[in-house]
Amino acid sequence: MTSKAKPQTQNAISLLKSDHDKVKELFDKFEKAGKAKGKIVSEAIHELKIHATIEEALFYPALRQIMDDKEGLLEEADEEHHVVKVLIAELEKMTGHEDHWEAKFSVLSENVRHHIKEEEGEMFPKARKTNIDFQALGERMVEMKARLKKDGVPPDAESKMVEKSGLRGDSPAKKAHESIQVPLKS
Repeated sequence: MTSKAKPQTQNAISLLKSDHDKVKELFDKFEKAGKAKGKIVSEAIHELKIHATIEEALFYPALRQIMDDKEGLLEEADEEHHVVKVLIAELEKMTGHEDHWEAKFSVLSENVRHHIKEEEGEMFPKARKTNIDFQALGERMVEMKARLKKDGVPPDAESKMVEKSGLRGDSPAKKAHESIQVPLKS
């Protein structure tokens, strides 16, 4: 009699660290890439959207229930996610030929690297001191991740906000800069 073995899953923190390693590798590739940057950006955005969704839907709520967070690590992580998701939404409206496209992706990379450093250096060690069943949480995260890869990530508030703003073409930062007219002499 043969039985199907349940695939071995990572615990929640290992899964998130694996995701972190993957996007950091994509950021490194982008910095060295020539013409293949568009494909790297698309892959990084796809990975980041799935990662943020499982963190916000499962990992952060689990921590909020149990972890003492007087330092506000989770609130800061929420705000870092918000900034990253705005950058992602703007990048998704760009073609890759705009003046600020590479700069915007570089800022995304810097923000995500900072977020990863804080999660791995502060949040994860603190989380490990709790009694959260990270194996069970990891199983739920793996299931959700597979579903998101299959069905796609639903639009988030940030993508809806950028869509509503009507962004087309180049960066809002560039457009704002162009609209400022400061006289050189008075």
